[in-house]
Amino acid sequence: MALTNILLLSQIAGYVIAFILSLCIVVPMGLHQDDFKGHCLLFSTGEWQEADGQLSVHWASQCYCNYTIFVGVMLGLVSIIQIYRLSVFMYKGTDSSFLSAFIDVLSGILLCGMTIIAALMITLGFMAWCQNMTQRFPSCELAAGQDIDHADKINTANFYIQLGTAQFGIWGSFAIWVGLSVCALLKLCRYHQLENIRVSMYIERQRLINENADSPGSSLGRESNTSQVTATVTE
Repeated sequence: MALTNILLLSQIAGYVIAFILSLCIVVPMGLHQDDFKGHCLLFSTGEWQEADGQLSVHWASQCYCNYTIFVGVMLGLVSIIQIYRLSVFMYKGTDSSFLSAFIDVLSGILLCGMTIIAALMITLGFMAWCQNMTQRFPSCELAAGQDIDHADKINTANFYIQLGTAQFGIWGSFAIWVGLSVCALLKLCRYHQLENIRVSMYIERQRLINENADSPGSSLGRESNTSQVTATVTE
């Protein structure tokens, strides 16, 4: 029964958590870009102007934010597909095949690589922005809500919470996807072990059949002796 398959249930639970964490990436990063009028604060720098206290921002490429949103969307879509797929297996009392488990391992490793890149972008990019904020404010958190770039008309009220949530979501996603990749690898190893057992049993069965066929006391040997006695009586 699929309900007794602890590994399958662990995978489903992991994909549910992965989907929730993907929302923690996509939603705050999307809100951040909306508040910052399409700008991305990741790796953005600037100089504070003494005349009006505003920050002359050198905005970094939008690709940093767009990539993290893309990774979050990919993680969410894959999680939904896997939740549905594995739930069907659990309902039917079956499990994935060797090939699908192998594909799960490859896709998990690929997504882990994409996620760690996005995690480093958010963490290091946010640190670069906060270094500018701490030049004027005691902490980066206190800079939230301040009118620091009136020229670009950005809304800084929620950037600290948004980027903090995204940072939590991306690192949590990385940890979950590492665990999911390990689960898929364990399932693949189990299938490989079962296949080796089947092959070994087949070889052993063939060996026993051949030994019985070559043995003088085997049924084949008795049939041969019976044929010889019958031929002698006939003569």
